[in-house]
Amino acid sequence: MTELDPEDNKLVVLARGAMGRTGGTSGAAIRDTDGRTYAAGEVSLTALRMTALQAAVTAAISSGAEGFEAAVVVGGRLSDYGVAAVREVSPEARIIFTDQNGAVFEIVDDAEIAVDAQAASEVAGG
Repeated sequence: MTELDPEDNKLVVLARGAMGRTGGTSGAAIRDTDGRTYAAGEVSLTALRMTALQAAVTAAISSGAEGFEAAVVVGGRLSDYGVAAVREVSPEARIIFTDQNGAVFEIVDDAEIAVDAQAASEVAGG
């Protein structure tokens, strides 16, 4: 099992709490560059749908966050649309994916992003 530092473990706890409060299948938490944290569950309204990570990014940005250090997605997928939002604000931010119990199954960091961005550029003809 991957060991996280205490600050990233805090994000796991916050994300699991958001998931539990909303009764959804996923939760997310994000830490900004000032050390503030934001947590959210997925939003499934007729008029609005957001992944938990998108909702956490929205909460952070609407509260004045200017950058992100790390994010945790509990019960989410690597294809989460919120990943693009995190990358737009802070390409170097670490994104940790866990199962619903909090066990880490993927950590996406800036080294992987550079490879992914280059591959996307080549596919797009850039």
